[in-house]
Amino acid sequence: MIVRISTEGQFRLDDEAQAALNELDNAATLAVAQGDEAGFRTLFGKMLDLVRERGTPVAAEELVSSDIVLPPPDLTFEEARSLFREEGLIPG
Repeated sequence: MIVRISTEGQFRLDDEAQAALNELDNAATLAVAQGDEAGFRTLFGKMLDLVRERGTPVAAEELVSSDIVLPPPDLTFEEARSLFREEGLIPG
């Protein structure tokens, strides 16, 4: 899976990291639905950290489409409300 962090770049994630990212996405979506901004901030930070730490950066000259696009780190909670709905950013 190729994940893009807006404003940062693309990363390749293996299946194990993808599953962990999906769990965090589900938890972040629940936090947004409950109006828990602090919880969302923590979980969204963990999502970004997971991609940065466990993903392999895609070279800038390599042109591949992203399977998932994560919002930029400075995402507001209001913006999160429009993005983290139902299944979250990652279907499944």
